[in-house]
Amino acid sequence: MDFEYTPRVKKLCSQLQDFMDRHVWPADAEYQRIAHEDRYPESLIDGLKEKAKEAGLWNLFLPALRDDEPGTRLSNQEYAPLAEIMGRLPWASEVFNCNAPDTGNMEILHMFATPEQRERWLNPLLNGTIRSGVSITEPDVASSDPTNLETTIQRDGDEYVINGRKWFTTGAMHPKFAFTLVMGISDTDEDASRHQRHSFVIVPTDTPGFRVVRDVPIMHHHAPDGHCEVEFKDVRVPASNLLGEQGAGFAIAQARLGPGRIHHCMRTIGQCEYALELMCDRAQTRETFGKPLADNANIQDWIAESRIEIDQARLLNLYASWLMDKEGNKAARVLVSEIKVAAARLQTRVLDRAMQVFGAAGLTPDTPLSYLWTWGRALRFVDGPDEVHLRTIARAELKRATTRRTTLAAE
Repeated sequence: MDFEYTPRVKKLCSQLQDFMDRHVWPADAEYQRIAHEDRYPESLIDGLKEKAKEAGLWNLFLPALRDDEPGTRLSNQEYAPLAEIMGRLPWASEVFNCNAPDTGNMEILHMFATPEQRERWLNPLLNGTIRSGVSITEPDVASSDPTNLETTIQRDGDEYVINGRKWFTTGAMHPKFAFTLVMGISDTDEDASRHQRHSFVIVPTDTPGFRVVRDVPIMHHHAPDGHCEVEFKDVRVPASNLLGEQGAGFAIAQARLGPGRIHHCMRTIGQCEYALELMCDRAQTRETFGKPLADNANIQDWIAESRIEIDQARLLNLYASWLMDKEGNKAARVLVSEIKVAAARLQTRVLDRAMQVFGAAGLTPDTPLSYLWTWGRALRFVDGPDEVHLRTIARAELKRATTRRTTLAAE
């Protein structure tokens, strides 16, 4: 395996960095000003999107992108360094149409949508003219085990009727929010296989009975596009809104979550690089007790440990991306769990050190550090809690040990 970035990727990285420096970073103050007024900076984002399209920096995340679809087709490994660059500024990914949860939704619509669903929902997403959500997690059950989900999706003639409550439907406050993908129980027969009872349906946001209950702040931070609790009360959608086959909800969810998880990790590595840069700058320009902070051995240790850990995470992330490209998402399942745990923990460690170097200023909105720390802590739940991923890793390791022991016994 070769993790050297190709000339094409290096050129894209240079283009993207230049675009970020000239257009996106200078817009951050205006973005924050509007967001703090509880408004979404729609016109600002739309203007940047048009510039990104013109620059050819669009839909960079989708390895299966077709020739007749807008964007640049890249492998997961090729996309990784670009996601790092975008990820340094948390809202920047939308500028390039590479933002969650739309990326995951585009991926599974790409795989499972009917021609009619592609025309109505996928094409506008690929063009960045609408936003979408995904509604899986529920407030009243432990959703880390999706067999616990209680939302029902019942067939009634030519329609499906949805009843239930979900939360953390990201993007539901966005002015372009057009639909959400809902996972729920479509087979109420308790004797049916636990993993073949659930389905996904597409619910347009203007459907009667659908309601955004509230926006849920993450670690006390409000997102202008929302992480919302939503309600489905006798929501009726045409049977043609079923995504894939009835009962295939688990397979679809797994197809969606693999790339989505690793995209989060790519962006996290970029945020940790940014935090390390800020930490080093602060350490060299701030003095205590008559000398720069950077002269203190403990500060040097923090900088060195952060460098080591970021590089380790990047290599693990590239390895997982490479295996997804080479053998498919399923083959990389354990590696994706490994980087998901490693990246979230990395972010809280590196950001904690950076905050400490900044002193009390690190706790304030004067730097991005405290916000990035809270996102790292939230990432230990996003797309599956650490404990579920550790369970996946441990089971794979124990299975390997059992196979090795059995093989040795047979020799």
